Amino acid sequence: MSLTTRVLIALVAGIGIGLLVSTTDPAFARGIIAVVEPVGTLFVNAIRMTVIPLVMASLIVGIATSSSGAVVAKIGGRGLIVFLILLFASGAVGAVVSVPILAHVAPDSTAAAGLRAQAAPATTTTAVQTPAEWLVALVPPNVMRVAADGVMLPLIVFALLFGLALVAVPEASRRNIVLIFRGIAESMLVIVRWLLVVAPLGVFALTLPLVARLGLSAVGALAAYVILVSVSVVVFVIVIVYPAAAFFGRVSLRDFARAAAPGQAVAISARSSLAALPALIESSRTRLGLPVEVTGFFLPLAAAMFRVGASLGLTAGAVFIGRLYGTPLGVQQVVTVVITAVITSFSIPGIPGGSIIAMAPVLASVGLPVEGLGILLGVDTIPDMFRTAANVTGQLAAATIVARDEPRTLPAAPG
Repeated sequence: MSLTTRVLIALVAGIGIGLLVSTTDPAFARGIIAVVEPVGTLFVNAIRMTVIPLVMASLIVGIATSSSGAVVAKIGGRGLIVFLILLFASGAVGAVVSVPILAHVAPDSTAAAGLRAQAAPATTTTAVQTPAEWLVALVPPNVMRVAADGVMLPLIVFALLFGLALVAVPEASRRNIVLIFRGIAESMLVIVRWLLVVAPLGVFALTLPLVARLGLSAVGALAAYVILVSVSVVVFVIVIVYPAAAFFGRVSLRDFARAAAPGQAVAISARSSLAALPALIESSRTRLGLPVEVTGFFLPLAAAMFRVGASLGLTAGAVFIGRLYGTPLGVQQVVTVVITAVITSFSIPGIPGGSIIAMAPVLASVGLPVEGLGILLGVDTIPDMFRTAANVTGQLAAATIVARDEPRTLPAAPG
């Protein structure tokens, strides 16, 4: 039985048993919650302990290994601009769509207060900062302190600067440092894989108390979140990504759609951007005629770093968790979420459910309970399919745009 199936079974079981518990005597319900809830807390804490080293190490390695050489300076520089434009557009769509729609998700105030009381204390302050204070806080005077406090956005800024600085370090020294951070990132991914084995238990232990406290309103809220993210991602790809690839990449919509289709099929079934990479490379060569510098260097780089669907999904997820816990986000907090989602998306691994790992720093950036991560994990299968398809479409679109001025070979005749 696949992990997806086991997680869905655990989710359904948690919802069903939680609904039954919500109809029983309150004292009995509190007893059940007291037994089950610590298991979910352990699962969330185990994920949280991997977040900082994984995000930091992945960002440092990604920058240090992809920002050198004449080819990178030309193609990679263009690509980074395309990445940022599409990611911020994705995050903006997520914010603009999710805030008004999820405003109608209003769980019972008493139940929401109970969720907030059970959540772990936020690691970051939710006090409103002035723009100047927010800007100054991006550069931490003590990196170790913000790491201990779990304040992610300054850590991400430090990781970006550290990775860029490594580019200027002599190759021998850079190679040794990169090996260390790559080992850290890979070790954290091993721990994540171990945690995914017990993910059904964690999802059950997180879902049951949630539904027991909120009753039927939780089921409706989760369904609204799944539909919102899935539909928003599809609309974003059709309205923004496809036209951008056609207009700025100087290809026809039909040719681009046909080139993207094989990778999209793999992405939906495997829920992995990296698994779709071979199909993208083949299609980009035979159907779009992209040069080898793009298919051999840029597409693998994009598959490793660029997740255009993640920015929208992370933003919508944070807004949803804020509504679910009765702490709706203000404008400044939504902006912080979008920026954190964009930057964090570069460190998301190309594996099924990889975006959920990045949800922890996004939630922490505005002081939302990271326990919400486990709730989203339970219903992430369908949104993840759409996000991954959007990711590979965005990767091919970025490659097409980057190669707009490069000589191309004629695409092979369709077979």
